Amino acid sequence: MARLALKLKQKRQKEEYLHAIASGKKPKFPTRVYNRCKLCGRQHGYMRFFGICRICFRELACNGEVPGVTKSSW
Repeated sequence: MARLALKLKQKRQKEEYLHAIASGKKPKFPTRVYNRCKLCGRQHGYMRFFGICRICFRELACNGEVPGVTKSSW
């Protein structure tokens, strides 16, 4: 439940930030906006290109659900 509340709070803050930028105003606290994983809500280890954290990325990649990503071994 706490993660859901944090995800919703961050989503609202990001919307306010983007609205402020679109209207031409400088946001009051731009450093308060940070990225969260779309699946689990984790904020650390976030991969911006995929929009998920490293743990969720690894699980999805091992299951073959991320196209173009293969497990490397040498």
